[in-house]
Amino acid sequence: MYKGKKILITGGTGTIGYHLTRRLLQEDPAVIRIFSRDEYKQFTMNLEFQEHAHKLRFLIGDVRDQQRLLRAMEDIDYVFHLAAMKHVPACEYNPFEAVQTNVIGTQNIVHAALQNNVTKVLFASSDKAVSPSNTYGATKLMGERLISAANYQKGPKPTVFASVRFGNVMGSRGSVIPLFKKQIVEQGKITVTNLNMTRYMMTPSQAISLMLEANRLSKGGEVFVLKMPVIRLSDLAEIVIEETTRRHSISQPVNIEEVGLRPGEKMDEQLMTDDESRNMIESEWMYILAPIFGQTRIETKISRFLGAGDLQFTANQVIDKETLRKWLLDEKLV
Repeated sequence: MYKGKKILITGGTGTIGYHLTRRLLQEDPAVIRIFSRDEYKQFTMNLEFQEHAHKLRFLIGDVRDQQRLLRAMEDIDYVFHLAAMKHVPACEYNPFEAVQTNVIGTQNIVHAALQNNVTKVLFASSDKAVSPSNTYGATKLMGERLISAANYQKGPKPTVFASVRFGNVMGSRGSVIPLFKKQIVEQGKITVTNLNMTRYMMTPSQAISLMLEANRLSKGGEVFVLKMPVIRLSDLAEIVIEETTRRHSISQPVNIEEVGLRPGEKMDEQLMTDDESRNMIESEWMYILAPIFGQTRIETKISRFLGAGDLQFTANQVIDKETLRKWLLDEKLV
């Protein structure tokens, strides 16, 4: 699908962008353009991918800048739109900044893709877009709606627009795992919002596999949702403490301090609303939410979810502590 193709990844220097780039390079594309506004991360990523330098182009830019996007997207086949403001408290405190990046930036992606006759655009959304209780979730819901509407309103343009809905990605920037490890080593304690909190979580490998499978299947306007397992924050905290103290030979006990929910945070997230669940296709590894406008034509035979290995779980299943530990160790996150 990607052999000899030209790909643009917005927010490409983030955790998902990094893993996606590494995975796509295995498909022998013509070029991957990494679009982000952080020159230092582009510099370090360029060093790490030095052996693939002939296939990578690093573009400084912001999705808020429509003209820059138009140039960046020239002659591009596939766009993965990952750029976003993601930090929940930061979005609460700076709501219009979140709107400009997550909403207006997404509309700029739509405009640039249509102008350049891009083949497919895949937008990375969040489970926080479901019945949103915070600014970040609300902007991601708007992003999903803009992407679905673009597919309906595009007229004769060939571009296919679709979204994937992620949970928390283990080990990503902003994830609690690096924070926990840092606190254990430097402070001998960790701070958590609430030990009874649950979250949908996925490994970077699962996240990338979902994106590539969704992009293969998309016909236009759908939202793809991995059947993500639920993680107890208490289990995650205990595993990170156990593995970090063992690795760093820390003998003193590590205290867990509960600090309470931050503004806009939920105790538990959802994969979809009740209304959405009435209009979706279920496969072994994913839910596919049909477009709000028009009808979808997803293949009835959906391939086994790539990269999930022998993991067998259903949505809303709380993963046991040892399975979670294996995930974290296999992905080298602890």
